[in-house]
Amino acid sequence: MSNELITNRSEIIFLYDIKNANPNGDPLDENKPRIDEETGKNLVTDVRLKRTIRDYLLDFRNEEIFVKEIRDDQGYIQDAKARANDFLKGKEPKDIEEAKKLIREEILTTCIDVRMFGATIPVSFEKSDSSITYTGPVQFTMGVSLHPVKLQFIKGTGAFAAGTGKTQATFREEYILPYSLIQFYGIINENAAKITRLTEQDVDLLMDGIWNGTKNLISRSKAGQVPRLLMQIIYKEQNYHIGDLDSRLKLVSEKRGEEIRGTEDYTVDVGNFLEVISEHKDEINEVKYKHDASLKLSYEGRIIAINELLSRAEVEAKQISF
Repeated sequence: MSNELITNRSEIIFLYDIKNANPNGDPLDENKPRIDEETGKNLVTDVRLKRTIRDYLLDFRNEEIFVKEIRDDQGYIQDAKARANDFLKGKEPKDIEEAKKLIREEILTTCIDVRMFGATIPVSFEKSDSSITYTGPVQFTMGVSLHPVKLQFIKGTGAFAAGTGKTQATFREEYILPYSLIQFYGIINENAAKITRLTEQDVDLLMDGIWNGTKNLISRSKAGQVPRLLMQIIYKEQNYHIGDLDSRLKLVSEKRGEEIRGTEDYTVDVGNFLEVISEHKDEINEVKYKHDASLKLSYEGRIIAINELLSRAEVEAKQISF
């Protein structure tokens, strides 16, 4: 892995699925999975994916992150100002401008999530308030399922009574999706990378966090998530990318979208994706990819391996290994 700064723009396509669980509950709507009312498709916020990546890098790769929950001895959660002041420990700035400079340097050196996603960092020093703002070079759109989904309501019995003297246990209620194949689209901006000092090594860890963070997110509501396809399309020229790649993959099934229950029920047609990648092959430096074989890709009605797909597009390709 290289510590050189990112100099080339790239686009990211990520597909993962989930069974009998809730990929991203809406706290303002009974924590139901988010669903677009017009299309019936499942929605997952970019904040959810970034949290997955952050937690994986902190817990599994021993990377420091800025955005994390820290509690004091009384159990109170630290606010953003207190978190920023963590990076002033052992330093004695003379005014708020020097405090900002010291915090900026320490956070960019230490916190991989700020180098990736940026942050708005409030700074308070000797009754003066200010802030530091970074636009993250890594940005994701809202995740969207490639098919309409079915919302299911489940009710069960809890293990404990609602209070003393009760003879009946409490009831547990929740909403789940029997199945959802979700696609995220992202861009890595080489211009913002210069400001936050995003390196090639950071991007390798980002890709690791997307794939293995999703795989290792084993909570009650997220167990059953499996990463299926991850691609990074890296360009030769600065300030250039194809765009709209998330609209190029199409789920094909004999079942209605709401009836799909696993990868055996469909293929992902890559014909349109192959066409656009082939058209822009001269601007593409390399495509990096990771593919779970359970996700079947199809081209002109037949199953196609991803290495064959990229070979047909005549682009340099490299399989990602973690």
